[in-house]
Amino acid sequence: MSKARFIKTAILPKDYPTIRNVSGNIVKEVAVAGRSNVGKSSLLNHLFYSKHLVKTSSTPGKTQSLNFFLFEDRVSFADLPGYGYAKVSQSVRKEWGPMVHTYLEKRDTLDLVLFLIDIRRIPNEDDLQFFDWIIHSQKGMILVLTKIDKVNLRERKKNTEKILEAFGASNLHFVYYSTTKNQGRRELLAMIEDALNG
Repeated sequence: MSKARFIKTAILPKDYPTIRNVSGNIVKEVAVAGRSNVGKSSLLNHLFYSKHLVKTSSTPGKTQSLNFFLFEDRVSFADLPGYGYAKVSQSVRKEWGPMVHTYLEKRDTLDLVLFLIDIRRIPNEDDLQFFDWIIHSQKGMILVLTKIDKVNLRERKKNTEKILEAFGASNLHFVYYSTTKNQGRRELLAMIEDALNG
């Protein structure tokens, strides 16, 4: 059974929800971000033990707002719109930057960003810019290397090195994840717990 529930969708800071647990305390927030087809919705559904709570789409770039969820009554998750998908109109792509940048800067309860990267893809300009925004916003970050079922162990090691090198940081906290092989959930939840309590 899912231990998560959808709270609301928002675009502007004035519409961001104040998310409280049953005791009335405001909970800390984790943002989930990455390219349009990196598997954010699938990862959230997998984390939440839910098949359909977070809407997945066969059309990358479909989520164009911030979607907020409460998980286990103790932490909120914000699903950020994916970036860098060519078929999204130019005007929508222009709106993405300010919306996400504003969220990273203005959201007081935001403590941690899960930055998803497909293990088969070397970070591109959009990824590097987003990485800079996270650093600038001084939020904690966990790199989640997704779709590890698509590569063998040798490729995984080689690609991990290339990804870390592209970000110019060998000391990033990262976790391997595959929703189809049911890998990474326990490790990621433990890392989130450590980051929020540390």
